[in-house]
Amino acid sequence: MEESKKYNLRAGWFSIIGNITLSALKYWAGITTGSLALVADAWHSISDVVTSAIVLIGGKISRKPADDDHPFGHGRAEHIASMIIGVVLAIVAFDFIIGGIEKFGTREHTYYSTFAWIAIIISIVVNEIMTQYSFWAGKKIKSNMLIADGWHHRTDALSSVIVLIGIALGSSFWWTDAVLSIIVALMIGYACYEILSKEMTALLGESPSNDLLSSIRETTQQGFDFPLHLHHIHIHNYGKHTEMSCHIKLPAKMSIEDAHEICTRLEKVIESEFGFFTTVHPEPLKWEE
Repeated sequence: MEESKKYNLRAGWFSIIGNITLSALKYWAGITTGSLALVADAWHSISDVVTSAIVLIGGKISRKPADDDHPFGHGRAEHIASMIIGVVLAIVAFDFIIGGIEKFGTREHTYYSTFAWIAIIISIVVNEIMTQYSFWAGKKIKSNMLIADGWHHRTDALSSVIVLIGIALGSSFWWTDAVLSIIVALMIGYACYEILSKEMTALLGESPSNDLLSSIRETTQQGFDFPLHLHHIHIHNYGKHTEMSCHIKLPAKMSIEDAHEICTRLEKVIESEFGFFTTVHPEPLKWEE
C-alpha cells in the first residue's frame, strides 16, 4: 500500500510540474506565431495537469481501507479516475477538430519562429520521459490509472512530433497548421477510446480467462484423491481487492465438519496462490456423477 502511494505521488507531481512548464512554453509559442496546432498542443499539456491531479486524488481514494459503505475497499476509484481522464481527452479532441475545420476556412498561413522549434523539441523529450515513468510505475504497482496517464503523456509526445513535422513544412503550405491540429485531435481521440473502452469493461465486469480458470482448478485439485468438480466460478475485481466465489461437489454423506474443513482449505489455497478472497459453496455429489 505504501509503495502504491509513493509511485502515485511521484508520477502525479512529476506530471503536474512538467506539464505546467510545457503548456506555458507551447502556449506562448502558439500565440506568438498564431499556430492553432501549437495552442492545441499546449491545451493537451494543460489537460495532462488536470488528469495528473485526478491521478493523485484517485490514488488517495483507492488506498482507503474497506468500511461499512464499501466492504470491498475503494480500489475501483482508479477505474473511475481513468474514465475521467478519458472524458477530458474526448473534450480536448473535439474542441481542436472544430478549431482545425474553422481554420481551413480562413486560409491563414502560419509562420513558425525558432522559439516554436525549441518549445516543441523540449516537449517531445519531457513527455516521453514522463510516459516511460508512468508506464514503469503503473506496471510495477499494477495501476491502470497510472498506465492511462502514461498514454496521455504518450499522445502528447506524439502530437508534438507531428507539430514538429508541420513546423518544417509550414512555410510551404498554408493549410499545414489546420491539418496538424485535426491530426493531433484524432490522436487524442484514439487515446480516449483506448482508455474508456478498457475501463468500462473493467467496471461492467469481465469473465475470467480460460487459462485462469484452468489454473485455479488444477491448483485446488492438488492434494485431493477425489475430484472436487470445481465450477460456477465468479471473480469480482475491486482494484487491489478481488473476491471469488465457487461451488464444489462433495459426497452427500460427508459430515458438515469435514465439508467445512475442505472448503476452508480451498479458500486458503486460492488466497495464497492467486490473492483472491474466496467463498466456497459445497454441493452434494449425486451417485451418477
